[in-house]
Amino acid sequence: MSRPASPPPAGQQLRARLADGQTVLMPGVWDPLSALLARGAGFSTVFLSGYCVSGAYLGVPDIGLLTQTEMAEVARRVCRAVPELAVVVDADTGYGDPSNTIRTVELWEEAGAAGLFLEDQRWPKRCGHLDGKEVVPRDEWLAKLRAAIAHRDALHVTARTDARAPLGLDEAIERARMAADLGVDAVFVEAPRSIPELERIASALAGTVLVANMVEGGKTPLLTPDELHELGFDLIVSPLTGLFSTVRALRDTFERLAGAGTLRDDLGRLATFDEFTALVELDRWQRAGDPAHGDGAPAGP
Repeated sequence: MSRPASPPPAGQQLRARLADGQTVLMPGVWDPLSALLARGAGFSTVFLSGYCVSGAYLGVPDIGLLTQTEMAEVARRVCRAVPELAVVVDADTGYGDPSNTIRTVELWEEAGAAGLFLEDQRWPKRCGHLDGKEVVPRDEWLAKLRAAIAHRDALHVTARTDARAPLGLDEAIERARMAADLGVDAVFVEAPRSIPELERIASALAGTVLVANMVEGGKTPLLTPDELHELGFDLIVSPLTGLFSTVRALRDTFERLAGAGTLRDDLGRLATFDEFTALVELDRWQRAGDPAHGDGAPAGP
């Protein structure tokens, strides 16, 4: 009896969806729990955000403090928790020169990532919507992109340029065009400041898969996926929405708990015990640990 064919790698599936003209919206996640919640909301693709991981995993801002191996470990846990999702993992600047970029590609693929974003900032990098960014010379960034493309298996590679702020939109578009000529899967001009700037990017890079980054409180106008698709952008990232929502909810809840000593009068603010055990699939784990249903527990994060 022949075995069923294995599904194509997640990076190849993402590439095919975008080539087919689909618009892909990726919420930002930072750990297995946030990824499970994104899956429950119906997302098929998520973005493991360096900004979010810096804040949630280390409690520090996104200014280049998160290391390659720390990000790889979080990626491994997230990909294992939601194996049916495509997980695109932020790779910052590749964490060094082209050799370091090759190692990043290897670690991301070993973790199960579908893709990565690779940017041209000078290390230590900063969040793309913070002031004070600097970028490396074009050739330095392009060399890392060549290394990533040459050494990937099926990883979807997005080339991100932060040149808009320090060098202007024309330079950012030229860098994006050069990256597209190398054969990357998508290009990402970070932090355009208006719809006319988005239109200029799309016009100059027609025929290229374009990324739009929707950051609440950031420099780019907030648009819907349909609006962005009409402009020419089909890989949409909403990287901080979940994190900002979580911070507000936790802060408000902890303040109520500190003030009242209990939330017995505010239980509607909380998930129920049963809702949480369903989210983390308690029944599946208990069945797997029951000798009547097989040996051992299922793979987990």
